[in-house]
Amino acid sequence: MSQRRPLPGRRGVLRGSLAASAALTLPTALGTAPAFARSGRPGAGWGVQAGDVTSHSGLVWVRSDRPARMIVETSATESFRHAHRRHGPLLGRDTDFTGTTRLRGLPPGEQIHYRVLLADPDDPRRTGEPVTGTFRTVPVRRRDGVRFVWSGDLAGQGWGINPDLGGYRIYDAMGALDPDFFLCSGDNIYADGPIAETAALPDGGTWRNITTEEKSKVAETLAEFRGNFRYNLLDENLRRFNAQVPSIVQWDDHEVRNNWYPGQVIADTDDRYTEKRVDVLAARARRAFAEYFPVSSLRPGAREGRVHRVLHQGPLLDVFVLDMRTYRNANSPGEQAVDPQGILGREQLEWLKRELARSRAVWKVIAADMPIGLVVPDTTEGAPHIEAIAQGDPGAPLGRELQIAELLRFVKHRRITGTVWLTADVHHTSAQHYQPSRAAFGDFEPFWEFVSGPLNAGAFPASELDGTFGPERVFVKAPTASNVSPAGGYQFFGEVDIDGGSAEMTVRLREQDGTVLFTKVLRPGRVGQ
Repeated sequence: MSQRRPLPGRRGVLRGSLAASAALTLPTALGTAPAFARSGRPGAGWGVQAGDVTSHSGLVWVRSDRPARMIVETSATESFRHAHRRHGPLLGRDTDFTGTTRLRGLPPGEQIHYRVLLADPDDPRRTGEPVTGTFRTVPVRRRDGVRFVWSGDLAGQGWGINPDLGGYRIYDAMGALDPDFFLCSGDNIYADGPIAETAALPDGGTWRNITTEEKSKVAETLAEFRGNFRYNLLDENLRRFNAQVPSIVQWDDHEVRNNWYPGQVIADTDDRYTEKRVDVLAARARRAFAEYFPVSSLRPGAREGRVHRVLHQGPLLDVFVLDMRTYRNANSPGEQAVDPQGILGREQLEWLKRELARSRAVWKVIAADMPIGLVVPDTTEGAPHIEAIAQGDPGAPLGRELQIAELLRFVKHRRITGTVWLTADVHHTSAQHYQPSRAAFGDFEPFWEFVSGPLNAGAFPASELDGTFGPERVFVKAPTASNVSPAGGYQFFGEVDIDGGSAEMTVRLREQDGTVLFTKVLRPGRVGQ
């Protein structure tokens, strides 16, 4: 059986974190902004978060309410006796007062307690109230096991933070499972989705939203993209979760605009946008994304860096984070017989193949921000185009399917074991098993794809399946109507639990309150499942 290390006083740490961030509470009236200034000292009311944790390191994030020097103290205990202090960056307007500090030299497989202090740049003795958090470093022993949760799609379709429902309650259900990390599969914001004060519900009721100025229109300026990321941090549940569980974050389309691709130009008929060049919007969104999440492969304010990366989570697990936005070709009907760029781009595809071949982990989770065999149409430009990979024709691979066929063939012929695909995007939850005996393209080994989400967004009916890779939908839960509000249910997350003894992977699809809907146990060491 898995030997998971007990968590000494983690709940106490979280209570301290919330007390320290008490300056930021849900507004009592819609549209009001929280006050941050306390005794003229820097405040960290947006909470803290950790990300991209390894066996010996981790990134810690914070946002100040004014210029400040970031200081991080770490300890083996929540008492912070014998704490080790690290001086981080100077937080200023160039990064919207956000900053990330890399913690190095940490012991593997241990609970790390940290607290962030913000110091006045002109008087280092003047510091604000510390904000605390905790995370576990990655174990180097197989017997420790790994548990994580994943989902995506937050504050979409106009459904924002509703104080009547307690805000983003799904984060409490995920945190209750005590995961080692949270894999966010994209659509961390809906930059193209304004949040109004109220929305009508089908039963005649009214949905109420907390609102902000930046969420009153589609995001175009850097300040508006930053405000979209900041909006979600108004939620106490999310801030509490961030202090408890480190993240691995990727992006998808709504961080910029629905169904975007490089080189796209917004039609003149869409008068919501004065900036029509999507590449300009994407650059601003990417900068804000790098500022508001602790991502090891990105640096706030820098032009270089990338979203795709591999996170080694010990001998049992490697997580391969894909970027299915930055390098894709234009959306089209997907009928071309030759498509070298595809949805990943040639360079990222070769990187993925190389890293999969190098991996010695028992399980290789491919974190895709879009599904493989689910048809996701794109009608934003009028013509019926394809937004994801599957283009609806169950025959031989065409369009972006060609790149996936190349990858699946590579995995088979290199005899790479333990590949599992996790995704979100489609706003329902399902499990698909891909089998070559059912497929038009058969040069691959069987594998599973699990879909979850949304976290807090409109829910939609189940997508159609494309038979090119032989998917069988073993489980699905989705509404029959479109854009069902979170008040109507259909909010989902997934859990992956890898046992340290048997190395079996158990995947559970869960509802908002944590109820298990579907369970699948996968055995290790197989090329196909």
